[in-house]
Amino acid sequence: MTIKRFPAYLRDMQEEVEGYAKNYGLDFYPILYEVLDYKTMNEVAAYGGFPTRYPHWRFGMDYEQLSKSYEWGLSKIYEMVINTNPAYAYLLEGNSLTDQKIVMAHVCAHVDFFKNNYFFSKTNRKMIDGMANHAARVRRHMERQGQDVVEDYIDVCLSLENLIDPMSAYITRTAKPRTPEQIEDEETGQVGRLRSKGYMDSFINPPEYIEAQKKKKEEEVKKARRRFPESPQRDVLAFLIEHAPLEHWQRDVLEIVRDEAYYFAPQAMTKIMNEGWASYWHSKILTEKALTAAEVIDYADANAGVLATSPGRLNPYKLGVELFRSIEERWNKGQYGKEWDECESMEQKRNWDRRTGFGANRIFEVRKLYNDITFIDEFFTLEFCVEQKFYSFGFSERSGSWEIMSRDFKKVKDQMLKQLTNRGQPVIVVEDGNFENKSELLLRHIHEGTDLDSGQARDTLRNASRVWTRPVNLLTKVEGKGKLLRCEDGNLSERSAEYL
Repeated sequence: MTIKRFPAYLRDMQEEVEGYAKNYGLDFYPILYEVLDYKTMNEVAAYGGFPTRYPHWRFGMDYEQLSKSYEWGLSKIYEMVINTNPAYAYLLEGNSLTDQKIVMAHVCAHVDFFKNNYFFSKTNRKMIDGMANHAARVRRHMERQGQDVVEDYIDVCLSLENLIDPMSAYITRTAKPRTPEQIEDEETGQVGRLRSKGYMDSFINPPEYIEAQKKKKEEEVKKARRRFPESPQRDVLAFLIEHAPLEHWQRDVLEIVRDEAYYFAPQAMTKIMNEGWASYWHSKILTEKALTAAEVIDYADANAGVLATSPGRLNPYKLGVELFRSIEERWNKGQYGKEWDECESMEQKRNWDRRTGFGANRIFEVRKLYNDITFIDEFFTLEFCVEQKFYSFGFSERSGSWEIMSRDFKKVKDQMLKQLTNRGQPVIVVEDGNFENKSELLLRHIHEGTDLDSGQARDTLRNASRVWTRPVNLLTKVEGKGKLLRCEDGNLSERSAEYL
């Protein structure tokens, strides 16, 4: 892999662009650039930006796809940046100077987003070292177990890498530890008893109420002992790591896959915001500060390519930047709050300008606190939808092709939010680790109106059973009817079942 020395003229350009970015209020980690030729850029991209990542055939497949796409003129990677401290960014050797300016401004905003957005706050900022450590562990297992054996097991684990709980880093899912008072009450049988003076005890804690609470608690304890886990567990990989009968090296590989899945999860949760934020700032920095008169046309051409929208496809750069510009304009003009929401005149709304000037502050607040779902849910308004000409689409059985289904605002927004929820993937939870008292695993699909892809569901079930080493069941709904899919020794079956 060939890495070019960072030239002095690019270092001067970096200092100039970063100076403009800081003056605008962007706050980012130190950025280390490396210049790569297109072949090396594709190699690094295939590894997700981490050239020290563990070896696996999937990365080679991704490299072939990227290389062919570049050679046939279908795509070109201008830059890459990874979420670390310091941040590492890669420049393509063949870029023009104007392109490099765009990339550097774009990268400054990305790193600002990585540093300040809440959903990146729990990530490992030293993941370069983490990936290298993972690679060393995988290679050690390959030496001991054989490359084909370990690589085959990695295939299985990667097919399950989306079965995590992306929000677990920000939400407490498990019950808090019991207080000494609660433990004392349970040991003495005084469950549910309120503290009171002796002469008031019979009024505050009636005997019949205490007895009912005690019976209720006993039933809950019995039910919890029958269930394993006590409540449905969203992080399927964590459950498998903790309870599946795995060899040491298998558990280690599964932990590596899970760790990397959690590292990349915030990027999937904030794709529209992150790219929109970077596009907003590269446009502002270049058009207001960094461009010379001779570079304007080249910039306009490159920027148009970034924000171009293909038929039937959502461009996250375009949607994100337009939403940030809309937010800035609305808060500069005071187009928010009770009066704005209650105004029913479109003409009045078009001419609404209270000159509040809070736009800059507001977009920085949004960058800090939101993810794609909350971003779209709050700021994708009727006015924005009409102005940007959004529509919902679907597959038409009549014509046998994809068609525009509706321009209705609610349907458009609902379809967009559905695509973003759980990164557009089904929600699967561990329902029972001892299903029917046979040590079988029962997974449950949280059905939200869309049936599972039957082929992918069966493949995932087969791989989950290889990790669990015993039969695995999946409860779901197909065309409104409950179905229980079962995999035992690689053989799949299904039967009707009640889905509550």
